Order: sequence, then structure tokens, then C-alpha cells
Amino acid sequence: MSKGLYYKTKEEIELIRESSLLVGKALAEVAKVIKPGVTTLSLDKVAFEFINDNNAVPAFLNYNGFPNSLCISVNEAVVHGIPGKYELRDGDIVSVDCGVVKNKFFGDSAYTFAIGEVKAEVLKLMEVTKECLYKAIEMAVVGKRLGDIGEAVQSLAEANGYGVVRELVGHGIGQDLHESPEVPNYGKKGNGMKLQEGLVIAIEPMINLGTRKVKTESDEWTIITADRLPSAHYEHTIAVGKAKADILSSFEYIEAVLNKKSN
Repeated sequence: MSKGLYYKTKEEIELIRESSLLVGKALAEVAKVIKPGVTTLSLDKVAFEFINDNNAVPAFLNYNGFPNSLCISVNEAVVHGIPGKYELRDGDIVSVDCGVVKNKFFGDSAYTFAIGEVKAEVLKLMEVTKECLYKAIEMAVVGKRLGDIGEAVQSLAEANGYGVVRELVGHGIGQDLHESPEVPNYGKKGNGMKLQEGLVIAIEPMINLGTRKVKTESDEWTIITADRLPSAHYEHTIAVGKAKADILSSFEYIEAVLNKKSN
């Protein structure tokens, strides 16, 4: 993590919300064009242009040398997939992770898309992974602990027989993309740092259909499942609240596009 723990003011949280909502809108632009036959690099271009047109900067581009604006991870790729010439195929699932920086504050969110006719067992993996995200967000309230967030993800995922990735975690976010604390997707209730108002974190379950074990591809970025079974990934940027978490990013723009396409 590149920066220590710091709590955000209400004004800073609103700036993070602006950046995070822009991420949701960028992912909705991707949703408009994502389909079989489209290259992952063409999706990256759509997001790059949209983010720039909205007076923001793609947060991932050149981050630690990453070459693109989006991380696009297909099927067994968990996260950090590099956009390229690969053409999406019927039956693929695709995690698209996007970050922006605007007014010096970062937003970060990810969504997994189903391409064409996806197997029922894989659709269920996506559904449960998204449910894991929202169960975790329910725990992001003052007085709970980081372990409560991790346990919420782990218990639901493992109850469905899935593997919970441990090597990669959610994170604090603000004026840096990755701040303290780390937010694991596994843990024990009542363990870890106590959550306080003003803490802004990105929660991002990465859940595998099979083993929890992962490995890094030869490009030194793409993380894949060790058994090459599919993985799903959803992410929201949230602010810890007194009664409930404040979700600063949004899937609404994405899902409005997907619903329109399916009708």
C-alpha cells in the first residue's frame, strides 16, 4: 500500500463519490459495446476516451507500469488482465476493473460481464460473488472490524463451494489509488482494525469456481486461477457509515445498459 491510513472529511468523500460515479459511467460505456467478437483493447479505448472527455485521468494507465486504462480479465483470469487482441467469445465472463482520478481523488470499481450464453454454474458464481460484495458492504459500519467484512465474503463464498482468493485484497482509497488498510476477502468476525467514520475503502471479492489458488501469467500482470476454472470479481468504493455504509460507486448505469440490451 502506497500511503498510510487517513480518514476523509465529508468534502473529500464527495470528491471520491464524483470520481467513483464517473467509473460507473465509464463501465456503462463499456457495457454498451461489449459482445462476442469485440477485442478487449477496443473496450479499453472506449473507457480511455470517455474518462478523458470527462476531465479525468485513467487511474490505472502507467500505474506501476500497467499499459492500459482498464484491467480486463477473461474467464480464468482473476484480475489485472491486459487489454489486447483477444476477441470475446460467446460463453466468456469478463471482469472489467476501472479507476479514475479527478480533482486529485480516486474512484475504483469493477463489474463482471456475461458474454452471450454463459453456463448456469458460471452465472451462479457471478451472482454469488456480487452477493458477497453487498454482504461485505453491510459490515462496513462504525464499530465493526475488518475481519467482519472478510468473514462476510468468505462464509458466503465457501458455503457455495467456491475458492476465495487470498493473495489479492481490497484497499483504502483517496488521494492515492491504494492506501491503508488492506481489506481481505477472508477473516474472522471481531478481528482486525475497528472501522471508524471517514474511512473510505474499495471492497472487491475475487471468487473462483474451483480452487482459491492463483498464479501469475508470463506478462507479469495477469493473475489466473491455478486450475483454470472461471473467476468473478465485483468492486465498490464505499465510505464507512454510522448506521450503514455509503456506496460511492454505482452499478446502476451499467445495469440500465445491460437491461436495455437484453429486452
